[in-house]
Amino acid sequence: MERKADILVLGGGPAGIICAVTAREYYPEKDIVVMKDVENGVVPCGIPYMFASLKSPEENKLGNAALDNSKVDCVVDKAVKVDRKNKVVLTDKGDTYVYNKLVLAVGSIPITLPIPGIDKKGVYPIYKDLDYLKEIIPEIRQLKRILVIGGGFIGVEFADELVKLEDKEVFLVEMLPSILANSFDPEFSGIAEDKLKANGVNVMTDICVKKIIGEQKVEKVILSDGSELEMDAIILGTGSMPYVDLANDAGLDTVQRKGILVDEYMRTSDPDIFAIGDCACKRDFYTRKPIPVMLASTATAEARIAGANLYKIKVVRENKGTIAIYSTYLDGLSFGSAGLTEKTALAEGFEVAIGVADGVDMHPGTLPGVNKSKLKLIFSRQSGIILGGQVSGGMSCAQVINIIGVAIQKRMSSTELETLQMATHPFLTSAPTVYPLVVAAQNAARDMRS
Repeated sequence: MERKADILVLGGGPAGIICAVTAREYYPEKDIVVMKDVENGVVPCGIPYMFASLKSPEENKLGNAALDNSKVDCVVDKAVKVDRKNKVVLTDKGDTYVYNKLVLAVGSIPITLPIPGIDKKGVYPIYKDLDYLKEIIPEIRQLKRILVIGGGFIGVEFADELVKLEDKEVFLVEMLPSILANSFDPEFSGIAEDKLKANGVNVMTDICVKKIIGEQKVEKVILSDGSELEMDAIILGTGSMPYVDLANDAGLDTVQRKGILVDEYMRTSDPDIFAIGDCACKRDFYTRKPIPVMLASTATAEARIAGANLYKIKVVRENKGTIAIYSTYLDGLSFGSAGLTEKTALAEGFEVAIGVADGVDMHPGTLPGVNKSKLKLIFSRQSGIILGGQVSGGMSCAQVINIIGVAIQKRMSSTELETLQMATHPFLTSAPTVYPLVVAAQNAARDMRS
């Protein structure tokens, strides 16, 4: 079968969906097709919570409602080749799609670790496929001793979720000296580690799995310190890498392990092909260096830029770089990070000033449900411009990090944050007299003057 499409989007995840919906708004007359390679997708960020928090895996299904409402056709097939010369995509089913504009939103693939025995039964990589997850979740729920490899966001969230299940011993192994080390400075990583341990997770850092032992299935693992642990299952929470095979085969410019090179409007080296989401190379907001950031929030921002500017630059909405803004949640405790950490800023050669505020997330601190909070801001010492921030505490922290994200994108100064006007309420925020963003900015300004 041959089909023609004005706009062909490869990938049915958040990036592909939002790009198609945005394109429909700006180009209502165009024929738009989204091709996804799995029948039933999932909301990526919700995958860990399919094990305990959600009643059934189906509650995390990523459906086609947004595409249907925007009158965008959706087909289930897999692209296997992009013929740029003839502007044709060949598929696994043997069909051809002739495009005018092509968007690569093909995502990422799980990182494969070179561990002997990793192919044994009981080792579970994580795919964004509802049918696959529906198969493995009941299996894992029946097992007792579970090891999660990887102490980044994915691994930490899996460990926190699995320990909620009855009669489970959960272990988390991270090769770096602390968990969440790529997004948080040690003081925040320590808070997260203490929380996991208090909930019953056996956290092991500065160590890695050297070998997986078992006849047909996992029976135990050998760690880098020579110790052995009996295990029933292993979940690979080691993250993903951009899927660039299609792009490489088509001769597009890519960066190894970082993704497909794009400009500020998400255009690849071919002006009629765009790349968005996990498969697209990200550049740091301040250093412009390629960085391995894979977030649905970043992907959808890129999707809106691409979708609006497929034919002409209709909206001056260019991608100025990623601020690597994250948030996560561990059994009532929220964490957020945006921009450069202190460690990263120093490694990049920035001269920094630091402001820290410790307090509580309600006022007065005697209210029920109050949480301790911690906030850290990193500024350029000479200019006073914010470079990054981190926060931990109650649920309100998830929005505080978004304020920090706006401050970074607008290159706000410590003076501007010192005079921030904010809405406060006893049950919702810290007190206006000691609002953490203001206090941290004041402390940083004091550091700059010293």
